Amino acid sequence: MSFYRAFEDRYRGSRATITQRLRAYQPFVAPLAEAGGADALDLGCGRGEWLELLGEYGLRARGVDLDDGMLAACRERGLQVETRDALAALRAAPADSLALVSAFHLVEHIPFDMVRALIAEALRALRPGGLLILETPNPENLVVGASSFYMDPSHLRPIPPPLLAFAAEHAGFARHQIVRLQEAAQLHTAARIGMISVLEGPSPDYSVVAQKAAPAAQMAVLDAAFATEYGIALAPLAQRYDQQLAHDNAELHHALGRQAERLDAAHARHQADQADNAQRVRQLEQQQQQLAQLHQQLAQRLQQTAEHLHETQQHLHHASVLLQETTQKADAMGKLATELLASTSWRITAPLRAAVTFGQRARGWAKRQARSAVLAGGRWVLRHPRIKRVLRALLTRLAPRLQARLMRSMLQASAATPVPLRQEEAGMLSPRAARAYQELTRAAQQAASKE
Repeated sequence: MSFYRAFEDRYRGSRATITQRLRAYQPFVAPLAEAGGADALDLGCGRGEWLELLGEYGLRARGVDLDDGMLAACRERGLQVETRDALAALRAAPADSLALVSAFHLVEHIPFDMVRALIAEALRALRPGGLLILETPNPENLVVGASSFYMDPSHLRPIPPPLLAFAAEHAGFARHQIVRLQEAAQLHTAARIGMISVLEGPSPDYSVVAQKAAPAAQMAVLDAAFATEYGIALAPLAQRYDQQLAHDNAELHHALGRQAERLDAAHARHQADQADNAQRVRQLEQQQQQLAQLHQQLAQRLQQTAEHLHETQQHLHHASVLLQETTQKADAMGKLATELLASTSWRITAPLRAAVTFGQRARGWAKRQARSAVLAGGRWVLRHPRIKRVLRALLTRLAPRLQARLMRSMLQASAATPVPLRQEEAGMLSPRAARAYQELTRAAQQAASKE
């Protein structure tokens, strides 16, 4: 087995895989067979998967390749192939004789001028409405363009899709379509994509399918195939990732905003709690100061109470001593009184004590009677001004001491019990004298009440 065949078996994929990928061209190729008499030439036919598929679709296909090892696989399957240069085989084809010219992963192996020559010869050899299919690795896939493209040492340089499409257009083909191929199926869903999808997600292969001009009815057969968009390019995938990233950033900013609001609210609550705690601390400090003051006052009061208690204890002790002494004295006096009462002298002097007591009582009664008589007489004299003047003159001349004593007695009696004036006497007083009398009467009554 040749190096290139072994290399392609390992890295390009199995025959079944390649055949399944090539079925993507059915919308373009199947209508050609329906027109009848369709001949196809595959340049660089390799292991012959495309030749087999064209036969399945009803086209008469033949292939050329320079690698006999690859062609051996075709001959084993009875496919019509020959060892020949692709451009030479195309130039040998009569004009307007082919319904299809194809070249899968060939153009990246040859210089671009030969690519342009191949396109021009294909346009010549194709019949009106015939198709040119040029498939090659897609450099829009950054992993392909920067890495896997160079796994094949015979590759020269990748060709961007717009460049190959423009070459077909410039050569004179009536219309063309870029068909991107073999991208991952999940990229056609709404699933999220990552950066790796942008790098290796675009279709790893593409082809330019170009059609030679033909009458409108003939061209219309393939209108639907040319109007369809195929595969995924780099730009839409990158935009999709940017939109997803922008959405994620917006949600992140929104979440950060909500978190910031929660943090601000928490900070405000924390500040409020701190202010509340500071207020409580101040209140506690004030209460502590008040408690300290109360404690100090209580200690002072306790000290004062202790001092008072000590003084009271001393006073009680002193009173107890005095009570004991008084009790002893009372006991002694009681004993003396008992002895006195039981003595013979007390019994003998009993009549004398009774006489003395009677004499004292009689003397007091006589003094009270005499005093009452004197006072009554004095009041009577006071009510008779003429007699008052006569007696006053006599007493002043004959008995001044008796006069002074009588005056003192009258004053004491008038202070104790004021003598009310009779109605006719009160009417004889002047207004000034009446006021003086009333004031003296009130003063006397107040003095008597205090006593």
